[in-house]
Amino acid sequence: MTHTRLAGIRLFSIEAGALAVVAGIGAWTPAQAAQATQATAPAFARVFGEHAVLQRGEPIEVWGTAGAGSKLTLSLNGRSAAGTADAHGKWRIRLPRMAAGGPYTLSVSSGSGQTASLGDIMVGDVYLCSGQSNMEFAVRNSTNAWSNTNAAGNPNLRFLNVEKLSSPTPQDELKQPAAWKVASPETIGDASAVCYYMARSLQGRYKVPVGFINASWGGTTIQGWIGATSLRTLPAHAAGVDAVAKLAADPAAAMKDEEARIEAWWDAHDPAARTQRAWNAPGHDDAAWRSITPAGSWKDSGAADLAGFDGVAWFRTEVTLTQAQAEQADALQLGPVDTYDTTWVNGVRVGGGSTGWMWRDYPVPKGVFKAGRNLVAVRVLGGGQGGGLTGQPDKRGVRTADGQFIALPPSWKYRTGTRLAGLSVPAAPWDVPTSLSTLYNGMIAPLAGYKFKLAAWYQGESNALAADEYRSLLPLLMRDWRTRFGQPALPFLVVQLTSFGAPAKAPGPSAWAELREAQAAAVREDRHAALAVTLDVGDRTDIHPTQKTIVGERLARAARALAYGDATAPGGPEALSARRSGADIVVAFRNVHGALATYSSDKALGFETCAGSVCRYADAGVAGERVVLKGANTAGVTSVRYAWADAPIVNLFDGDDLPAAPFQLSVE
Repeated sequence: MTHTRLAGIRLFSIEAGALAVVAGIGAWTPAQAAQATQATAPAFARVFGEHAVLQRGEPIEVWGTAGAGSKLTLSLNGRSAAGTADAHGKWRIRLPRMAAGGPYTLSVSSGSGQTASLGDIMVGDVYLCSGQSNMEFAVRNSTNAWSNTNAAGNPNLRFLNVEKLSSPTPQDELKQPAAWKVASPETIGDASAVCYYMARSLQGRYKVPVGFINASWGGTTIQGWIGATSLRTLPAHAAGVDAVAKLAADPAAAMKDEEARIEAWWDAHDPAARTQRAWNAPGHDDAAWRSITPAGSWKDSGAADLAGFDGVAWFRTEVTLTQAQAEQADALQLGPVDTYDTTWVNGVRVGGGSTGWMWRDYPVPKGVFKAGRNLVAVRVLGGGQGGGLTGQPDKRGVRTADGQFIALPPSWKYRTGTRLAGLSVPAAPWDVPTSLSTLYNGMIAPLAGYKFKLAAWYQGESNALAADEYRSLLPLLMRDWRTRFGQPALPFLVVQLTSFGAPAKAPGPSAWAELREAQAAAVREDRHAALAVTLDVGDRTDIHPTQKTIVGERLARAARALAYGDATAPGGPEALSARRSGADIVVAFRNVHGALATYSSDKALGFETCAGSVCRYADAGVAGERVVLKGANTAGVTSVRYAWADAPIVNLFDGDDLPAAPFQLSVE
C-alpha cells in the first residue's frame, strides 16, 4: 500500500478490487483513486524519453510535473539531486556535470514513494538542428540513401524529431511526448539527412554518444523561429508580435482585428468587395451559382469561366451536423488553397492563408457550428499557375474534439468575382510559414533547459527576397537562442544557400547571392559561428538537392573546429582582399588547404569586376593562394565579386576539395 497527498487530503491506494476511503469525501472506486494518485505522481517533461541523450560536461537540468509542493529526488548514474514542485506542480532539478557514458536509468521519486523512470539514457553530445525544408529533408530521400540506411545501426547515435507546432505563446511542453530513436536501418530514414550525416561523422570521430534534435518546418521564414522579446526589438515586426500576443490573450478580439485589416485591404483593391462580402452569409441565395468539385487548379477543372481566370472566386458548401457533433466540432480542414483565402463558417470568419501549398486547418470557436445545416464559404484570390481549393475532396471536413472527421460534400457552389492579377493579400502575423515567433514558441521554447554542444541552422530560401533584413535577423536568432538556452557561447553552424534557378548568362543582380552574403556577414561578425558553403552540391532545377551527405560532412568539419577545438579551419577558401597590381587585380584567400585549383579548366569561372553597378566577367587564373584577374585593373573598377548568381557554375576549390566561398569585395 502506498499513500500520497492530493490537495491537502491523504489518499490511500489499495489493492485492485477494494475501495479507497478519503476523509471528508466518501468512498472512491479503485479507478478514481488511481486517477487521483496518477495526477500527483512525478512525471518528466515530454522532451525526455527512453533512449534520450543528455549533454556531457554541462549541468544536467531535468524538469517535469508532480503534485504541488512535492519533495522530489532526481537520480542518474549514481548521482542524485533534490527539489520541490512549485504551486503549479512544476519542477526543475539540476544534476552535476557528467562525463560521456551510459546506458543509464533516469528516475525521479516523490516523498510518497512514487517514481517515474526512463531507461537507456546516454550522456554525450547533443546537437540542435533547425531551419526549413532542406534541414527537414529526410535520410530516405537523400542521395545513396539505400546504402546509408542499411549501414545506420549505431546504439551510440540517437535522434528526436520535434513535432510541428505553431503557438502564439511560448510552450512549456512539446506537442507530443518525445519519441527518441536509436539509429538503425529501420529508424534512420525518418531523420534529418543533413543533421544525421553531420552527427554520424562526429560520433565516429569522437566516439561518444550523440543525440540530435531536429526542429524544422519546410518553407518557413526565420522570423517564426525568433522569440517575441527579441523580435519585438525590430521596429518592422513590433506591431505583428503584439498582434500575436493579443491572439494568445484574447483570440476573439485578435481575430476581429485581423478581419478588419484584411477586409480593409479588399476594399482598397477590389471594387466589388463590399457587395460580395454578403456572399459569406448563410442566408445568401446561391441557387444560380455553378457547381464544381474542386480537386486541383480551377484552370484545369473544365469550367469554361475558370480556364484562364486570374482573380477572385467564391466557394460555398453546406455540412449537416447532429447536436452532439456540433457541440464537439472545433476545427475546419480544407487542405491547400491556391493562393489567398478567407474562410467563414456560418458567417463567422475562422481563418485565412497566403501560401498555396499550406494546408488550411482552422480552429473554430465553440458555438459557431450548429446542429443542422452549416455553411462554409471561402473567398479565394488565385492566378498565375492555378487557383482554388487544390487538395483532395475527401480531405476536407469538420473535425471534432473527440476525434471525429465529418467530410464536407465534394461538390461546391462557386461564382467568379473581379479579375485581379499581381496582388498579394498580406498574411496574418501568426500564419505559417511567415509567422512571427510562433515556431519558436511551439518547437524551441519547450527545449529551454536542455543543453547542446552546437546548433546547426539551414534556412534562408524563404527570406531570399529580403537579404538586407536577414543581416539583422540571423544574428538576432543566434543571440536569442543562446540567451534562452543559457549558453552564451553556443556554436552555430550555418549552411549557406546552395545554387538554384536558371544559370546566369551575363552578370546581373541575384537575390540568392545577396542572401548568401548576408549569411556570410552574420558568421564573420560572430566568433562562435561558422559557415558551410554548398554551391557545388545544388540542383538548379530542384530547391531540395538530394546530396545531403556532403553538406553534413562540411557541417561536421565546421563543428570540429568550432565546437570541439580541433586545429583545423572550419571551411574552405575565403577571399580576404582584392588589390590592384599593375594591370591586374589580385584576390587573396585564407583557409586554403594546399593550394587553389580549378576543375575542368585552367581558368576560374564566375569572377566579375564591377564599375559601380555595371559588372562584367573577368579572366581569372590561379596562383597558389591567390586568384589573378588578368588586365582587370581598368579605370572605374570599384569591386570584385565571385559566384554572384542564383545558380552559379563554379570550379574553384582547394586541396581538400572545398569550394571557395562566394564574395563581393571593394578593390583596394
